[in-house]
Amino acid sequence: MIFDEEFETLPREALEALQLKRLQQVAERVYHTVGFYRNAFDEAGVTPDDIKTLDDIRRLPFTTKKDLQDNYPFGLFAVPMGNVIRLHASSGTTGKPTVVGYTKRDIDTWSVLMARSFVASGLTRNDIIHNAYGYGLFTGGLGAHYGAERLGASVIPMSGGSTKKQILILQDFGPTAICCTPSYALYLAEQGEEMGVDMKSLRLRVGILGAEPWSEQMREEIEERLGITALDIYGLSEIIGPGVAIECKEGRSGLHVFEDHFIVEAINPATGSPVKNGEIGELVFTTLTKEAFPLIRYRTRDLSKLVRTPCRCGRTLTRMARVSGRSDDMLIIRGVNVFPSQIESVLLGIEGLEPHYQLIVEREGTLDTLEIRVEVSEKIFSDQVRGLQQIERRITKDIKDYLGVTAAVKLVEAKTLERFEGKAQRVIDKRRI
Repeated sequence: MIFDEEFETLPREALEALQLKRLQQVAERVYHTVGFYRNAFDEAGVTPDDIKTLDDIRRLPFTTKKDLQDNYPFGLFAVPMGNVIRLHASSGTTGKPTVVGYTKRDIDTWSVLMARSFVASGLTRNDIIHNAYGYGLFTGGLGAHYGAERLGASVIPMSGGSTKKQILILQDFGPTAICCTPSYALYLAEQGEEMGVDMKSLRLRVGILGAEPWSEQMREEIEERLGITALDIYGLSEIIGPGVAIECKEGRSGLHVFEDHFIVEAINPATGSPVKNGEIGELVFTTLTKEAFPLIRYRTRDLSKLVRTPCRCGRTLTRMARVSGRSDDMLIIRGVNVFPSQIESVLLGIEGLEPHYQLIVEREGTLDTLEIRVEVSEKIFSDQVRGLQQIERRITKDIKDYLGVTAAVKLVEAKTLERFEGKAQRVIDKRRI
C-alpha cells in the first residue's frame, strides 16, 4: 500500500525532471530572499541561471550547522515572520540551537510526508499510534502527531517520560504502533518486564523508531522483547523533522528518501566530493518544497550510503542505508576511527550482555584510552568472578579483532547505567573537559 502513488512511484526520468524544476525554483528564491545565500552563491561564482541539470547542484555551496548558528535565530528564513506559523529548534549539544520555521504549507507538506511514512510501515487509518516522541521544540512529537492525523489514524500524544504510565496506556488503550527512540523502546520493554507485564501480549505490532543511530542487533532485541516489527525512520529538524526517509515493511533494506521533496547526495566528508553509489559518505540534503526555511546542500554529518536498485514495494525512490554514525561523533582512538554503533554491534553479539553500554574516552599523557562499560544479565553478574573475567576478555578481543582498537572493559550490574527517555547519551569524552 502506498499513500501518494503518483509521486512515490514516478519513473526515474520523470522524478529527476521534477527535481530539476524544483531545484531551479528554490535556488532562484533563496538567492533573492536570503542574504546569506546571495553572498554564498556570489562567493562560489554561481547564479540560479547556471542550474541547467541536476549535476549542476554540485556547483552550489554547502550549508553547515555553523551557518545556521551564525544566522540565529531567523536569518535564513525566506519568508516574512508574518507567514511563519510555527517554530521548532534542535537540541544541539554545542552552541546555540538551530531554529527552523514553517509556513502553513510547510506543515501540510510535513504531515503528508509522515502519513507516507506510516503507510510505508503498514499502518492505516484503523490503527492507534502511541506517540512517545517528545513534544515541544523537538520536531519528533508534533511531526508524528500531525502525520497520524493526516492518515486518519488515532493518535495517543504521550510524549516522553512517565514510563510506568506509558506502559499502563499501552496495556489499556491497546495501540497497534509506537513511535519513539530505539533506546526508549528497549527501556519500555525492560520496565514492563520489571512490572510483571507480558510486553509481547500487547496489541503493538509496529515500532517506528528513529532520532538516534541503532544497529541490526538492537532491532532484533527490540523485536524479540516487544513482539513487533521495528522500522527505522529518518529525519532532522533542519530539513523538516521526521519523515525525510523510512524503511518500508516489504523491503527493510534501506530507507526510502522522499525525493520529490528532497535531493540527497553522499559525499566524502573530508573533501566534499561525491562518493560512488553504494559507498558510505556524509549525507547532504537540499529541500525542494519548503517555503519558510529552505536549505541548499545541507551537510548533515550523518554517514550512510545510497542504494538505487528497485524495491519490491514498488516505490522508485532512492534508498539510504541505516545511518552508521556521524562524522562529528566519530571517535579517533590512537589513530583508529570508531563509531559507537560499531561497538554496539560487537556487544550485542555476545550472549549475556544487556543492550545498555557507555563509552568513556580519556587522555593519559599523549595517548587516548577507551573504556567500555556494559551491563550484564543478573544471572551472569552473580556468577563466579572467573566467568565475568572471561566475558571481559572476550569483549576486549572482539573489539580488537573487528575494530582494531584496544579497549578496557568494565562489566556492571544490570540496570545500573543511566537510562534516557530521548536520545541515548552513549559517549563521555573527557578529552574535551
